[in-house]
Amino acid sequence: MEKILIFDTTLRDGEQAPGASLTAEQKLEVAFQLEKLGVDIIEAGFPVASPGDFNAVNSVARSVKKCVVCGLARCVKADIEAVHKSLIKARNPRIHVFLATSKIHLQYKFKKAEDEIIDLVKYALRLSRNYFSDIEFSPEDATRTDKNFLFRVIETAINEGAKTINVPDTVGYSYPHEISSLISSITNNVPNINKAVISIHCHDDLGMASANSLSAILGGARQIHCTINGIGERAGNASLEEIVMALKTRHDVFGQFYNNINTKELCRTSKAVSTLTGFIVPPNKAIVGDNAFRHESGIHQDAVLKKRTTYEIIDPKDVGMEKSGLVLGKHSGRHALIARLKNLGLKLDEKKVDLIFKRFKDLADKKKEIFDDDLVALVEEETREKRKGYELVSIRVFTGTDVKPEATVRIKYKKKIYEAKSSGDGPVDACYKAIDKITKIKTKLITYGLEAITKGRDAQGLARVEIQAKARYIHGKGASTDILEASAKAYLDALSRLG
Repeated sequence: MEKILIFDTTLRDGEQAPGASLTAEQKLEVAFQLEKLGVDIIEAGFPVASPGDFNAVNSVARSVKKCVVCGLARCVKADIEAVHKSLIKARNPRIHVFLATSKIHLQYKFKKAEDEIIDLVKYALRLSRNYFSDIEFSPEDATRTDKNFLFRVIETAINEGAKTINVPDTVGYSYPHEISSLISSITNNVPNINKAVISIHCHDDLGMASANSLSAILGGARQIHCTINGIGERAGNASLEEIVMALKTRHDVFGQFYNNINTKELCRTSKAVSTLTGFIVPPNKAIVGDNAFRHESGIHQDAVLKKRTTYEIIDPKDVGMEKSGLVLGKHSGRHALIARLKNLGLKLDEKKVDLIFKRFKDLADKKKEIFDDDLVALVEEETREKRKGYELVSIRVFTGTDVKPEATVRIKYKKKIYEAKSSGDGPVDACYKAIDKITKIKTKLITYGLEAITKGRDAQGLARVEIQAKARYIHGKGASTDILEASAKAYLDALSRLG
């Protein structure tokens, strides 16, 4: 049997999804769960991007024991040296060097000729060899690159020491048959390809990232780039859980391959990434969505009761999905709460549990039943408030169909309480104008959205905003059973991110 290496880029490409930024501590928490999941390579970040990303990569490198830890670099000396320094303590370090090779990138991004690109590849890989024995190279936008030039770039990279050649479908342009054919053509036309592992990196712009990745395996790829929940730039990346379970479920097609993923950790890992990034997993998401193993149709229910496999091709237990659990409400105690938090993959110390338990009890008085997503929102809210500069104390709104809305807002900032009153075109607008009077920060509201975190009339509302302030675009979010409170919290969260 042949092994398929799982290269997880949740902490790098996944984190590049707008609004998914993670702290160094949060990255480390995800890395530990990825190690438990059994991924082979963790791409921990882009060290040269910022001091925070450098520190996060360095922290993962020092702490992870079983996985290869990888850092991303352009063909630039500063990038390569930053990866080296950030991975200096890693047991199994890898550098991932990339350079765009498609005509559109060469013409508009680099304004360079093909020979100049070849020289850059040689320069970057020779420099990387001074620090690393494990080098991965990606010809960015490979699926839109002239094939003859692509073969030439890959041959050069392998000659210069690349042990893994990653083929990125950077803009999600390709489709399964084309991907399989491309990988096969690389195998047949690059003379030294037997000296490297072929990898694939697919984006989901046309909704085919997972299918393309699986087709790449059939074409000869033996490493897959993917992310938890498929998060990533634009429409996201190939989903780790979809690829792994397709390999396992379609044994008739992929029976000659194996991987090291402990599939029973998939749902736990999905929940952890969702909690820390704030990206809610859609209920219809394959493998890890809440509805992935739920049946409403009477015909389906009857058949499943008689034989589960009539409508379920995967046993929920194989991915760590429990069909039933504790029902949490106002009569529940600490032990039930702790058990549920643990089941969701949320590791909290005793002090944090105390804070969440108090919030849980307050929420339980407002709701008949507390759902998993309610708990996730509580934990996320507590995490956000710890770093906040502005904290909502209270909000009072006077509104109606025949009056101009008016809001009075009280905010805590640097241990002082401030209050302001304002009217607006609506209750939310009135709240935001009152907040502006206190903060004195000039802002422009770009987007505003409100969604229910859970079901029922007493569901918590999650407000999301994007504001423009100080020449920056900032995202914020806030949750509450009161939509005006959630809206105010989201706005203050965005303002607090300005630093």
